[in-house]
Amino acid sequence: MGSVRSQTPGTDTVVRTARVALLAQFALFGVIGPSWMSRLPSIRESLGVSTGTLGALLVAGAAGALVTLLLAGAVVGRLGTRRTVTVATAGGLAGLGLVAAGTALGSVPVFAVGALLNGASGALVNVPINLDGAAVERRLGRTVLPHMHAAFSVGAALGALVGAASSAAGVPVSVHVLVIAVLVAAGRLATVRPATALDAGPSSRAERAARGAARGSALGAWAEPRTLLIGVVLLASALAEGSAANWLSLAVATGLDQPEAVGALAYGSFVTAMTVVRLTGTRLVDRFGRVAVLRTSQACALAGLLLFCLAPTLPLAWLGIVAWGVGAALPNPLAVAAAADEPERAAARVAVATSFSSFAQLTAPPLIGLLAEEVGGVRPALLPLTVVIALGLLVADRVRPIGGRTSARTSPEAAVSESSAVPEPR
Repeated sequence: MGSVRSQTPGTDTVVRTARVALLAQFALFGVIGPSWMSRLPSIRESLGVSTGTLGALLVAGAAGALVTLLLAGAVVGRLGTRRTVTVATAGGLAGLGLVAAGTALGSVPVFAVGALLNGASGALVNVPINLDGAAVERRLGRTVLPHMHAAFSVGAALGALVGAASSAAGVPVSVHVLVIAVLVAAGRLATVRPATALDAGPSSRAERAARGAARGSALGAWAEPRTLLIGVVLLASALAEGSAANWLSLAVATGLDQPEAVGALAYGSFVTAMTVVRLTGTRLVDRFGRVAVLRTSQACALAGLLLFCLAPTLPLAWLGIVAWGVGAALPNPLAVAAAADEPERAAARVAVATSFSSFAQLTAPPLIGLLAEEVGGVRPALLPLTVVIALGLLVADRVRPIGGRTSARTSPEAAVSESSAVPEPR
């Protein structure tokens, strides 16, 4: 049998271009949140609200994301990934525009509508770019989705730096948010066509036909045990990664009696560890398979979080932070890839599974904050998260590829056909 290249002339170039464009899409997705949320103190002052009220306004954005995720599978099934990203980009631009306007005018209602629209639009970008990333992974026959999540982490770090620089330079929040919104929208629109080439090109017509046939049963993914248990993995992943983003700096500063700068540096160590593993861990997935790598990752995150919460000294706690970051790196992309195993059902399944992580992002920050007040600190308030991570560890075998695959590696026949991505057994 001939190679994939000989059967599909030009496909290699399309796939490589799609991969680069998706790296850009993920990085742009990462920039948005940390960039404008780093200006929350100024936003609170401009709106004239308490910290508690501002938190409630931010929950509105998370709620918008959760509601959108419930519908994302049907939306992508109807529009395809390219149109979905385009529509979501317009919605995100409008949402951040309203956030900027609400801040400039001191209008809480305008800001709330903007946060809601921005959250909803962000969720509508999340599903299709992950689907296209999984499609690239299938075509290449090796694990690459963690690289794209690493690009998200790099974008998030860049967004935080831009926010800090804008604050230090005295740039008004409204100007900062609007400029970021326009630049991100322009970047997305410039790269959306190559990023979604596997969805829109001739090679995906069969997939689109199958997706259209399954459109009316998009909600059926909620009745699939495997999809729901993958959602549990994503729930644990979101708590492991998101709790660090929300609370790690404060936990180091208050729980270990350190300056704010040390807390920021600690979170930087977490992000660095996570990004390095996302960039380098793909070979481990291809060699040992999803399940083994996921179990190892979750065990590492569990041990790291326990060490951080219980360590009596800063050096031991810092060791826990690094282990926590290493363990938090791969569960999310591995679970998303598992949900996308069958292209014709991927949109609905990815939407259902990622709704679990959105639920975690919606509920965890206020619950951990309330618990911290009751137990006397952020570090002990993070301990219950270990139970959820342990639960994710128990159901890790659910990410095993459909058809018995052990990695993203596929047979030539599977690489040619998007709708038949099951490789020959090894």
